[in-house]
Amino acid sequence: MDQRLTIVTLGVKDLKKATLFYEDSFGWEKMPSSNNDISFFQLNGILLSFYPREKLAEDAQVPHEGNGFKGVTLAYNTRSKEEVDKLFSELERKGVTILKAPEDVFWGGYSGYVSDLDKNLWEIAFNPFLQMDEKGSAVKES
Repeated sequence: MDQRLTIVTLGVKDLKKATLFYEDSFGWEKMPSSNNDISFFQLNGILLSFYPREKLAEDAQVPHEGNGFKGVTLAYNTRSKEEVDKLFSELERKGVTILKAPEDVFWGGYSGYVSDLDKNLWEIAFNPFLQMDEKGSAVKES
């Protein structure tokens, strides 16, 4: 099996609201292949999709109930601490829930957390040890 990730699909309570959150709050543009049943956003090398939570659980043949911490976070890495602070300011102005303000962290970086409408956690971080290409994709260490 190749070492890759193609699509991350998040089960959401309200597809229309979730899609608007990412379009309005994050400023992202959904792909033309999106429709009334699913939304796709092209990221740097992978797709992020949203699908109704109950239908996603049904497809995987698992119960859809559950709340609290999901055991997963998504991360958006920047090229500087200043960029982290700028993003947090913009997101706060747009009414995005800030869970943890950016701060220097134990592993040597700088990060904070925000939440989307379905309480999916996004870490926005500057990692001085992570090499990124011009598109913001992590590059393999030499």
